[in-house]
Amino acid sequence: MEALVQPGMVSEFPSDARTYDTETRSESVIEEAKDYFVCRNGVRYAGTHLIVDLWGATNLADPAHIDRVLREAAEVSGATILHGHFHHFSPNGGVSGVLVLAESHLSIHTWPERDYAALDLFMCGECDPYKAIPVLKKGFAPERVQLAEHKRGLVG
Repeated sequence: MEALVQPGMVSEFPSDARTYDTETRSESVIEEAKDYFVCRNGVRYAGTHLIVDLWGATNLADPAHIDRVLREAAEVSGATILHGHFHHFSPNGGVSGVLVLAESHLSIHTWPERDYAALDLFMCGECDPYKAIPVLKKGFAPERVQLAEHKRGLVG
């Protein structure tokens, strides 16, 4: 049993997913692991990674607004939010932030003095990061959006 592994130590053994039945007071190992890779149009890969540049954008110095917009973008994409952190560099400065998702992450870095924001939207499984784009447009009202896609974990 791995109960004696101290924080910061790496175990030599993989952990098992387990369930506990309160009626029988027994624990069982979940044998079947779910495969979160996707297959679309005959192509198999881990997930879609969008690189998004917003030019002529607004509301880029408000961490609370950015948090709300990114949370809505994650939710409409079908993602599960695990944790969020947004850092404001100064009263009128930019914001860097991330939403950690069960399916990967959304991150943003803003330059309000240039009306510019750089975003990373990486989602695995059945999530669709393209559904986040209208939310980002509504929340930041950019004059121009540049978008690039990369399929991560592409299986040859």
